Amino acid sequence: MIQLTLDVAGLARCRFVVSPLQQVTGTLMPWGLSPRDDVGPWLARARRSLRRAGLPLLSALALEGAGYLPDFLSPYPSTPAPAIEEELELVAGTAPERVISELDFIRSGRPRAGLQGLEPSQTLRRAMARGGRHVARQAATELRHYWQLAFAPHWEAAKSLLDAEVDRRAGIVARYGAGDLFNSMHPGITWDNGTLRIESRFTGILHVPLVVLAPSLVARFPAVAIDPLEPPGQWPPLVVYPLTAPSSRAHTASAELARLVGPTRADLLTALARPASTSELAARHFLSPATVSYHLGVLRRSGLVSPIRDGRYVLYRRTEQGTHLATDRQ
Repeated sequence: MIQLTLDVAGLARCRFVVSPLQQVTGTLMPWGLSPRDDVGPWLARARRSLRRAGLPLLSALALEGAGYLPDFLSPYPSTPAPAIEEELELVAGTAPERVISELDFIRSGRPRAGLQGLEPSQTLRRAMARGGRHVARQAATELRHYWQLAFAPHWEAAKSLLDAEVDRRAGIVARYGAGDLFNSMHPGITWDNGTLRIESRFTGILHVPLVVLAPSLVARFPAVAIDPLEPPGQWPPLVVYPLTAPSSRAHTASAELARLVGPTRADLLTALARPASTSELAARHFLSPATVSYHLGVLRRSGLVSPIRDGRYVLYRRTEQGTHLATDRQ
């Protein structure tokens, strides 16, 4: 169990991040070998592409069971939505002494936290012998190749899912408060009396200045990334939690409606049985927000949907004519 204690100021500073590199390094964890059933097939294939792509360092660091994945591979995100190249530059520029210190944790473990050490592979020992700067640069190069091969073609749709999750969580905070936010994220995450508890095979009790929350399409259960360098740690804890992706569409458009207005617009019109935002529709249909906005614009100009404001959000709903068209052609 990891216990993170926050004061009122720390709670106010808590924030979300959508990090492309977090999704990449998530597949290097053991759950990358057996992805969840509700993720896209491209994520399920990602880990298998490592060895075929000739990425020896990442292959050596990827975990098949219990162990430690060095934190410098996924540096602390300083902005809510960092670009992949920004994150890779941080990896390449990691201080050599930090790289070597974290790699040493693979061998020594962190017994006080419940992490046992493992003997590093020959590939990893050879890389370490060339120094921390070399390892950081090689890691960034291989991560870039892995990203381009397995993630870049699908990132726009994946980011729509993650952005929609953050928007949904913001609505929970606005309506019910931070306590309900934490308690609704996952059964393994609970908030009570100033302490955030995350179920884990590791142990730790820390007073922290803030917590950064990162939804993940890859993770099977919550995980906490804590700066391993002591004293003092440079980064606040990053709590990664699994996002449940939509496995199927709740509403399916009829073939007749699809022929009339086009398949994408038919799906969107049918899905608006209840009002929804552009980002929510994008996530549900695995489309980019720009694509959804375009099709909603066509439907709005045709008098089939109309925008409404819900606080700071703009939702779309079917008009009477849109409802008649969608329901009469089911």
